Amino acid sequence: MRITTIINQKGGVGKTTTTHALASGLKMKGYIVLCVDMDPQGNLSYTMNADTSGAGLYDAMKGDVDVIDVIQKTDHGDIIPSTILLTAADMEFTATGREWIIDGIINKVKNIYSHIIIDCPPSLGILTINALTSCTDVIIPMGADIYSLQGLYQLHDTILKVKKYCNKEIVIAGLLLTRYNSRSILSRDLRNGIESKANEINAFLYKTTIREGVAIKEAQTNQTSIFDYSISSNPSLDYMNFIDEYLYQEKT
Repeated sequence: MRITTIINQKGGVGKTTTTHALASGLKMKGYIVLCVDMDPQGNLSYTMNADTSGAGLYDAMKGDVDVIDVIQKTDHGDIIPSTILLTAADMEFTATGREWIIDGIINKVKNIYSHIIIDCPPSLGILTINALTSCTDVIIPMGADIYSLQGLYQLHDTILKVKKYCNKEIVIAGLLLTRYNSRSILSRDLRNGIESKANEINAFLYKTTIREGVAIKEAQTNQTSIFDYSISSNPSLDYMNFIDEYLYQEKT
């Protein structure tokens, strides 16, 4: 089975959107998918219409409840929801071995699922380190802007440290360009820069780019997947192509 962490310490790059689209698309194709919402903002939990008023990921990390008891089944698929209490994770979880808390949780349920998709917070704290420690691979959504390119260096350094000390098997599955405007000269130029950096760090750059589209925000507002909301929209078509690339990686 495959455990994919969706990560970028920069906000506004479509990280949660990509997590939801990937999980929804895999479910449409017949795969059994679990989402893990590790972002204290809980945007993924909201979009998937999960109940965040009860026990969630924080309680499972504390050991107060079993992970099976916090998994919620929604129309979008299964999810371990976030809670605002995760904002204190860096101060709360300080004991030795804290990097492996999520790994222990996932190990209890990973045989149930074909794919587990983890949505990370926009930071490089202990929650993100846990996500990297527990996964098989990483997808990095990136905007075609200079700040995304600059942030990639810091993120790559963090992944290398996790690979050295916590998870020797972790790989970068690929970089995914989101909110892309092919008509913009700047976007095309930055794509070339990102492609160059991807080659430098030996990371794959997905051929698919995710175009801007109002359907994404409308789908999130209506708490539905982009595919259920508007299957023919540009973002839907792009994300489905991306999922095909993602699945092709499992055959090679």
